[in-house]
Amino acid sequence: MSDSNSPDELAGTEQPFVQHLIELRDRLVKATIGVAIAAAALAIFPGPAELYDLLAAPLVAQLPAGATLIATSVISPFLVPLKIMLMAAFLLALPVVLYQVWAFVAPGLYSHEKKLVLPLVISSTVLFFMGVAFCYFFVFGQVFAFIQSFAPKSITAAPDIEAYLSFVLTMFIAFGMAFEVPIVVIVLARMNVVSIEKLKDFRSYFIVLAFIIAAIVTPPDVVSQLALAIPMCILYEVGIWAAQLFIKHTQAPDAEPTQDGS
Repeated sequence: MSDSNSPDELAGTEQPFVQHLIELRDRLVKATIGVAIAAAALAIFPGPAELYDLLAAPLVAQLPAGATLIATSVISPFLVPLKIMLMAAFLLALPVVLYQVWAFVAPGLYSHEKKLVLPLVISSTVLFFMGVAFCYFFVFGQVFAFIQSFAPKSITAAPDIEAYLSFVLTMFIAFGMAFEVPIVVIVLARMNVVSIEKLKDFRSYFIVLAFIIAAIVTPPDVVSQLALAIPMCILYEVGIWAAQLFIKHTQAPDAEPTQDGS
């Protein structure tokens, strides 16, 4: 059996509450500075207007020749590119922000908890970016081409820039969160909320759930719904496989069996 009298590795690391607040303030300031530096860099190159042009490229490529997006509000040409620049700056500085969060939390975690949290933070960030990239580079091109193919010839498509930004953000969040399915599966299994066997039994129900979610959060076209539902089903299987490995390598020392089996 494990040694119950082994010293606590966090013993002596306690700090006053005010000290925690001071450190939290310092971490927030550093994270804000990171975002500000990223925003300043993006303002210089490529610039807010070019960022919006890049974001709108998948839609503009499917519009009729000579057609462009329009702005129905007086201040939209200024505010919309500025919003995109700030959001892009946050995403660009996200590694810095996550590092500050980790640096604040890590001193209070045990070794086996660090093995649990750090991989989840990194992998969830990577998966979210993968979902956004998949949406931008694959889904948008297919969806916009599909939608434009149904537009009557008597109609000239000229989407509003604010409406397009709202649509893009909704899709980015939907696909980014959909790609977090393995993380949810791993956390549920690791926290003993559900067992691996239960997750396997729930497989058929999850397929139905994935298509229901896709029908709700995506436009009413088959292409975008399949593009969201199918990766979710695949990632669910990946999550089950990863959860088994994760549970094996992140057990607390007291939970690990000893050689004598006691």
